[in-house]
Amino acid sequence: MSDPAIPARAPLVEGGHRLRLTLAAAFLGWMFDGLEMGLFPLVARPALLQMQGGAVNDAFVGHWMGIITAAFLLGAAVGGLAFGWLGDRVGRVRALSLSVLTYSIFTGLAYFAQTPEYLAVTRFCAALGMGGEWSLGVALVMEVWPERSRPMLSGIIGAAANVGFALIAIIGLFFSVTVHSWRWVVLVGALPALLTFFIRQFVPESEKWKHAAEGAPAKPVREIFAPGLRRVTLLATALTAIVLIGTWGTVQWIPLWADQLTGGTQPQAKAWTGLVAGLGAISGCLAGAWAGGRFGRRITYFGMCLGSLVSCAVLFRGGIGYGAVFLLLTFIVGAMTASFFGWLPLYLPELFPTRVRATAQGLAYNAGRVLAAAGALQMGALMHQFNGSYAQAGAVITLVYAIGLGLIWLAPETKGRVLPD
Repeated sequence: MSDPAIPARAPLVEGGHRLRLTLAAAFLGWMFDGLEMGLFPLVARPALLQMQGGAVNDAFVGHWMGIITAAFLLGAAVGGLAFGWLGDRVGRVRALSLSVLTYSIFTGLAYFAQTPEYLAVTRFCAALGMGGEWSLGVALVMEVWPERSRPMLSGIIGAAANVGFALIAIIGLFFSVTVHSWRWVVLVGALPALLTFFIRQFVPESEKWKHAAEGAPAKPVREIFAPGLRRVTLLATALTAIVLIGTWGTVQWIPLWADQLTGGTQPQAKAWTGLVAGLGAISGCLAGAWAGGRFGRRITYFGMCLGSLVSCAVLFRGGIGYGAVFLLLTFIVGAMTASFFGWLPLYLPELFPTRVRATAQGLAYNAGRVLAAAGALQMGALMHQFNGSYAQAGAVITLVYAIGLGLIWLAPETKGRVLPD
């Protein structure tokens, strides 16, 4: 009686192991991606002040923060398209390992930065890998796991980056990031290079991709702009751009704002702010994915835009100093603005067929970063106009969420649909 049970159960064990490995690769890749992204707001102000000579000049910091953030976002846009195309041509796993290696090496090289220009170049190059990692990891997981698991997986993947944000904030709590110590924190960003060995050795390739690759060679860039997919591609890009402008144009600056509010006398204020925002973001990602699966994709996006608009208005227009209320509002803003990152891994894969999915997601997610780069530059310009006021500049940029309130109703509702082949 026991012998027949062995072959019946073996495929289930093997299949379950395969699912866990793909999820672990995507989660760790995006978690380290979040760690890399959270690292820069923590070190930016002390690094730039050191490069300026140590004098406190928030207009100078804001100017270069805008330029370096824009360079990062442009690099992510280029990398998202390039690595997404590579993933559709040579496979998700191979391209994923290369993207992780890219962002690890160039983040570590920021240790040697002596000028803002050098820092901008290393952030651009690191962003090439970060931009590719998201689209590849999401495509891999969504193609391997069953359809019913997509909302849960979206929340987990979305939360992964914010786990990374929380980890780098914890490092900041136990290691004061100053003009003398910021370089050692940057070296932490080189550690994810070790993940590439795990990905290449143990993570299986997507069977859906293998099946799609057996046909005629894909021409993903041409196809996503063909009449059948062009409208969806442009809408996906616009919806993502709104999210990224809000995040990179304002929310990513909140730790620097905390540092300004304390006059630089409490180095851990940046870390506490980043940790609270990261914990809120983890909650928001899980909630955003759950709501998208429960209530529908469009109404959820609308609700997230409304919640982000209101919570950001209270934080940036409330005239609040650094303290418990500031941290509570940062948690709420972190949750609302990050909820989109649980929703996006659920929605974007449902819009595109397997043969072009990685390229389309990479373009939609990361071309939105080009527009977000304009938002970051505008934040820097507004900082200059408002004499270094993060609050006044942030209050203007976060109005972008109002656009999403109407735009989402032009996009298709995909709740209940199977993942396109």
